[in-house]
Amino acid sequence: MVKDISDQNFEDEVIKSTLPVLVDLWAPWCRPCSMVAPVVDRLAEKYSGKFKFCRLNIDESPQIAARYRIMAIPTLMFFKGGEVVDTVVGAVPERALQPKIDELL
Repeated sequence: MVKDISDQNFEDEVIKSTLPVLVDLWAPWCRPCSMVAPVVDRLAEKYSGKFKFCRLNIDESPQIAARYRIMAIPTLMFFKGGEVVDTVVGAVPERALQPKIDELL
């Protein structure tokens, strides 16, 4: 399951997470974002209980987008131990994300 998060709960859901986290930063008007969403959903199902998946709407949560200097979406940020360890920008296939997830487990 992919959890919708916001500026308000980002700290608790991502930074304080005991699991590694993938954060999908997106916006409703972004066509490539709509292509990435089902990929993230499939990965969330596959790695359930081992990896956390979150989705953050940058229009509704601009503070996080500004804090991490997000210049383009979709942006997928990988966190481990509260730190950003990798970032992918653009619509990428599942096969490009899976090795990054496996590396963080």
